[in-house]
Amino acid sequence: MAKLLSVNVGMPKDVSWQGRTVYTGVWKRAVTGPRMARRLNIDGDGQGDLQGHGGEQRAVLVYQIQCYEYWQKYFGRADFEYGQFGENFTVDGLPDDEVCIGDRYRIGEAEFEVTQPRVTCYRVGLRLGEPELPALLVSHHRPGFYLRVLTEGRVEAGDDIIRTKIGPGALTVADIDALLYLPGHDQDTLRRALAIPALSPGWRRSFEDMAAGGTAPPRSEGWTGFRPMRVSRIVRETPSVLSLYLEADSGGSLPVAEAGQYLTFRVAGAGEPAPVRSYSLSSASAYRVSVKREGRVSGYLHASLQVGAVLEVAAPRGDFVLAPGTGPVLLISAGIGATPVMAMLHRLAEEHAERPTWWIHTARNRTEHAFAHEAHTLLASLPDAHEHIFYTAGDGSGGGIHHGRPTLASLAALGVPAEATAYLCGPPSFMSAVRDMLVAIGIAPGSIHTELFGALAPLTPGVAARPAVPPHQPPGEPGDGPLITFARSGLSVRWSPRYRTVLDLADACDVPTRWSCRTGVCHTCVTPILAGDVCYSPDPLEPPAAGEVLICCARPEDDLVLDL
Repeated sequence: MAKLLSVNVGMPKDVSWQGRTVYTGVWKRAVTGPRMARRLNIDGDGQGDLQGHGGEQRAVLVYQIQCYEYWQKYFGRADFEYGQFGENFTVDGLPDDEVCIGDRYRIGEAEFEVTQPRVTCYRVGLRLGEPELPALLVSHHRPGFYLRVLTEGRVEAGDDIIRTKIGPGALTVADIDALLYLPGHDQDTLRRALAIPALSPGWRRSFEDMAAGGTAPPRSEGWTGFRPMRVSRIVRETPSVLSLYLEADSGGSLPVAEAGQYLTFRVAGAGEPAPVRSYSLSSASAYRVSVKREGRVSGYLHASLQVGAVLEVAAPRGDFVLAPGTGPVLLISAGIGATPVMAMLHRLAEEHAERPTWWIHTARNRTEHAFAHEAHTLLASLPDAHEHIFYTAGDGSGGGIHHGRPTLASLAALGVPAEATAYLCGPPSFMSAVRDMLVAIGIAPGSIHTELFGALAPLTPGVAARPAVPPHQPPGEPGDGPLITFARSGLSVRWSPRYRTVLDLADACDVPTRWSCRTGVCHTCVTPILAGDVCYSPDPLEPPAAGEVLICCARPEDDLVLDL
């Protein structure tokens, strides 16, 4: 019979790590005597990051003494103590390859239900001083698991563990963990997992996404790295915006881009090293980008570029794309943010779409209103189109022209349908404000899509917030290795072997990053790679898709350009 060997608790605390402060509850210590197991945790216990740990579905973490013995031998250590792996219950028995999701157990006065495997997290590696441990827990099929408290009660070391119900589906903790994190996402096993009522909502959503992704249509193939493209035409749209038409330098056809995607340019002549910038395609059928003059690179394009010039361009990319459908669509933009939704409007016109289309654009005035005639003509070709222009600096009103910025009242007065799908592009403050207004008038948050060219919001679980710092060269002696370009951040840095991974270099440069496990398991850090090659250490448990890289375990083999 399985037995509870130790009850371990610990409140979150600040821990210094790689020059940062991490707030974590991974340090657990064994306690004597009975403790109440309550709906959210054990008395005296707490979690530092409630996004990844804790809560009703993850109230109690279980790990097995047999795994202690396994890891002590693997690492050649003999210094482990109860709670070493951040678990609340250290148990004898209950192996991950036998315990099933949905199994129920009585321990002492309390009853529990198995909900999910342990979340892969860098903090368990931090606790043991073994940074690769999160990946090893998965690859060696020894993750441990979480319990939900069905009946509150006292528990203590020495209690027997009695199984009271067998979970449906016969999928073990190790099975479920491998299904999420390892290659080979069998659709039948996904369906079986989704049929288990006890499976936690977070893992259920992940499996639903995986199941849906298995039937998604493939994206059109582009090209690898940068290729030369020739400027075939230059059109000035406004005093501050010009459009560049591009064609293959060697002739021939180009792959069809999806409406809303962007091109990334490496602009030799605008600086040293050549800066990298991304611009949305503003047409669906032609390779056209429209650039506002507002910085060094765009200034160079405006002042120096001539028809016939050759630019280095990466293939179209981006997930801000017009999805197929027949329902109403809102195309909402401000200023130069019109470019990706212009491409969407072109696509709707090319397809003679009958779906209701709302074009809502904000500009300073008529002089600075790019694509005014072009958009109006395209909208006139659609059978159910609605055009509304907001001028923030006058230019009258009436006939679809509104004075001032969009407000909740003015958007509500337009009568946009609540079942619409919305696409927003413009300054971040504009997108945030309009998104809130659209939700307020009844549009589902999941139906609102936004484009952001700047760095994505960082995801650094457990790391204490600190004042934002613009991306910069790393401290210390400059490296002399491959050139790493963080395209969204506008920063190029020479690699130095003192950094373990590209993620470590990005951290040193204050480039905003998104990560969780830091060992190639969770794919939170997956980043589009525009040019270059990497090697991995450790190897990721599942390789990323073509054109992507896991920066948490990647090192450059040559110059890299990353969409970061």
